[in-house]
Amino acid sequence: MKTPYKNIYSVLKLNRLIVLAVVICSLLSSSFAIWMAFKTEQDALNSAFAINTDGTIIPLKLVTQKENFKVEALAHLELFHTYFYNIDASNYERNLEKALWLANSSVDNLYRQKKADGVYNRLLQYSLVQKVLSIDSQVEQQNGSYVFRTVTIFEINRGSVIDTYELVSAGNLIMVDRNFPNNPHGLLITNYFENTLRKIDYESRKE
Repeated sequence: MKTPYKNIYSVLKLNRLIVLAVVICSLLSSSFAIWMAFKTEQDALNSAFAINTDGTIIPLKLVTQKENFKVEALAHLELFHTYFYNIDASNYERNLEKALWLANSSVDNLYRQKKADGVYNRLLQYSLVQKVLSIDSQVEQQNGSYVFRTVTIFEINRGSVIDTYELVSAGNLIMVDRNFPNNPHGLLITNYFENTLRKIDYESRKE
């Protein structure tokens, strides 16, 4: 007795069901893998790790990092403005070199412009002392980037005359690798601009 052949349509239908099942399983597996990769990335972004003194790993949440960022940003801005504006004939080259480590070419361009305008030559020629009295910075996040505005009060001692000035500057902050001791906070000032400079009566302002 001959074995009857299966109906060709039944075979094709079965094959189609198998192929469809394989495709669905593949899609589900791929979707699960993509979801797991995304979840792992988000977990990594929301956490950082530090090594304790005993060798154990301590998780640090991103919230803590953001809180620490503002503290470091304010310290970075104070350090930069101190180096860049607290200068005299004996320390200006050293201080400006340190300041340039904390910012990008926008500050380097400003430095070159000041040099071309004879700012530092006058500092040497007349033995001027430029002393920072106060630095007040505000940092906020806008469209995914950090912007700052700093009000620096400094005086220029010309010997018999002392003039006080208020400088308002602004720019952006980006995160870079820490570089001790040149850039201890791991931040870089970009798009730096001196907005306004005006002479003031600092003693009256404090009152």
